Order: sequence, then structure tokens, then C-alpha cells
Amino acid sequence: MSFSSLPPPGPSRRRVLGSLAGLGGLGALAAAGCAAPTGTAAGRTRLRYWHLFGGGDGVNMAAMLDAFQAGHTGYDLQRASLAWGAPYYTKLAMAGAGGRAPEVAAMHLARVPGFAPGRLLDPFDLDLLAEHGVTEADFPADMWRRGTFGGEQYAVPLDTHPVVTYYQTDICREAGLLDDDGRLKEIRGTDAFLAALRAAGEVTGGPGLVIETLGPDTIGPWRIFSTFYAQTGGALLSEDGTESALDDAKALRAMELMRTLTEEGLAHERVDYNGSVGIFAAGETAFFLNGDWEVSTFTNGGLPFSMATVPTVFDRPAAQADCHCFVLPHQDDRGGAGNEAAHAFVAWMLKNSVSWAEGGHIPAYLPTLDEPAYLDLRPQSEYREAIDTVALDAPAWFAGSASALWIELGAVLSGVLTGSRTPEGALDEMKDRLRDLLDTPNPFGETV
Repeated sequence: MSFSSLPPPGPSRRRVLGSLAGLGGLGALAAAGCAAPTGTAAGRTRLRYWHLFGGGDGVNMAAMLDAFQAGHTGYDLQRASLAWGAPYYTKLAMAGAGGRAPEVAAMHLARVPGFAPGRLLDPFDLDLLAEHGVTEADFPADMWRRGTFGGEQYAVPLDTHPVVTYYQTDICREAGLLDDDGRLKEIRGTDAFLAALRAAGEVTGGPGLVIETLGPDTIGPWRIFSTFYAQTGGALLSEDGTESALDDAKALRAMELMRTLTEEGLAHERVDYNGSVGIFAAGETAFFLNGDWEVSTFTNGGLPFSMATVPTVFDRPAAQADCHCFVLPHQDDRGGAGNEAAHAFVAWMLKNSVSWAEGGHIPAYLPTLDEPAYLDLRPQSEYREAIDTVALDAPAWFAGSASALWIELGAVLSGVLTGSRTPEGALDEMKDRLRDLLDTPNPFGETV
């Protein structure tokens, strides 16, 4: 594949700035400058990499980057760790709009459709990637397909990070919820789920479950709804992301269960994200439904816990998830040694993703899932089968991690958990907010 031809005209840096300022007052980022840093060590190929990983993920990523650099002395790896969320995506978009982006970057797979692939992102050279031993067959088909636009591959998945079940082994053992191997017995169906929470609550003397229910820009309620709703077989948007596909009956089933959890005192009713982590870390509840990324928090704290997939409370297994992926932000002059270095970097990171899995994420590079080193990771490998049933957002510009969709609907669904909205009222408001999002043009422009 040649990168000599320039992509069609994309959104200008001024347009991106203006659009983002209108969306959220993010125009101040213009002053920060958005071109990747320049300068290269003599005789080495410059390889600039932007990512958004902090906390435990940031530590794991730093270790992987150190290892890559140590084994690739011909590359001058210039890494930049930027603030997670909207600021990161704004800066990355502006760098792509200016054509002066880094050679490679990380982002969330569900955010790729909003990044105007072909304009702000350049496609991978699959032949070049194959030379480094990575092909489409190495990934779950749906995850790979989510990075494909117009027959070109614009994203290569690194992992998936679904909602999972954290459980306190001491409490669950006393409640009779563990099997002979010390693992959580299968919980299947709404009645069994509620019974398990009641049994755990009898041990702790309080709610058996904690989940994030409120807070500024809360997105936990969306994750819980999306998980339960996907288990009913419901879809939020049409496959092309252009129309609402919200099923009233299925959405109400999911929301009525959410309301039952807090109304009956089976889950804490009013707790923000940090509070939910703190309650579980203090051993006050048996169960915590959250993304897989808090494993290091609880492991480092010496908590007696393990992890499992989310119980199948409705018709099929499913858990809300997004994926981290690698992308090639648009460069006016993409190609040559820098581009080859970017492909070598992506392949190496995938083949060494056992280190990344230590942070809880399930590697998307399927050969990793069979490596003894990964299988020995506990509790990280205990829920690896979730990779087959993840519920990813529909391909819409406003979807994905830290997106307008999650924040808008998270606020509505928070009301279901805290009791300020009925499921029926929340359903009506979800429809209104979804309609507004569908009617709003993508500020980054359309996909080529």
C-alpha cells in the first residue's frame, strides 16, 4: 500500500477548534499547540507515540515502552502521556487536522468512527504489519471489523476492557457462593442474581453490591445499563449508527432491574466512582460491577478477591466494553522509515501484551490468550472468555469512552439508580437525548 497520495481535504485545524469550542469550551487547547514534538537522535529513526494511560495502566505502558526501546536501539522512541478523555482526543484530532501528528497513537476503538478515518487517521499497511507477524486472523472478527472503513484498516485492537464482577472471596465463601475450587458459582437469571446479593448482604449486614450510581459526568450507570440491555439482545443504534434502535420493552427490563437493586437495598444507592472503589476495597460489599482496570488497586491492597464475568441475568451473556487500539494519526508525509517503525512498534506491543494484561485488560491479540504467562495471571485470566461476548458501542461519532453518549445517558440512568427518575421517564429522556445526538453533525467531519 502506498501512502504517497494525500487523503481528501479534511477538517481544517480552525474548523476543529471552532467545533470543539462550541461543543464544550475546549478551544483553549489551541494555545497548547498540537503538533508532535520534533528532533531526533542522530542516526536513529524517530518514533513518536501518544497515549492517554495513567495510573496502573500508565505504569504498565511505561514498562512496555522501556522494554521496546531497549530492544530497538535504532529507533528514537519519543513518548507522550496526555490527559485522559476529551482533552486527549481534542489534541489528537488537531494534530491530525494539521497533518503533523505523531507516527502512532493509542485511542479507544469506539472513538475511531468519530475520528473521520481517512482524514484524521491514516490506514495501516497490512502487508507491512504482516511482515512483523500480525494479521487479521489474530483478532476477534468483530473487534477487527470495527477498525475497518472503506476497505482500509484504521485501528488495530490492543485489548478489550469489559465490565466484570469483582467478588470478595471471604464473604462469598461464608455466603455459600463459591465452588470447591474457590471460584464463584455460576449465577444465571435475575432471581439467582438477586438471591446471591441477599446472601452476601446477610454476611456483611449491608448491601451485597456496589456500583457507581452518580457523580459529575458519571458513566457507570451507562455501563451497567448497556451490560443488562445487551443481555436482553437489545441494540441502541442501527448497525451504521445513524438511527435509534432502542427497544422499549428490553430497555425497561434492564432499567427495572437497576432500580430493584437500589430500591431493595441490594446495592448502595448513592455512591460516586471513587466511593464505589473505596467501599469494595474496605470489604463492605461482596460484589462490585465495574471495568477490569481496578485489579491493581485491589491486588496492591492485599484484598482477598477474585474476578469473573458479569452474571447472565437475562437471555444471553454480554458485558459492556470498549477496546484500546493503535491508530496512525494523519501525517501529510506519512511513509518511509517512521511509518515502518510505527508498524514494527504496534506488532511488538501486541506480541508482548501479557505485560499489558497485568492491568486487567484482556489482550485482543488472540495468541496471547494461550500463553502460559497469561494463563498464570490471576485473577486477570479468570474472565478471559468475556472477549467473546463484549457489547461494543455502535459506530457513531458521539459513542465510545469519555463520549457525549456515555455522559448524556449516564446522567439519565443515574436517576434510575438513585430513584429520581422512573424507568419509564428515563426511557423517554434517553430517546430525546439520543435524538439530539443523532441530529448533531460530527465536528471532525465525515469518514471518507
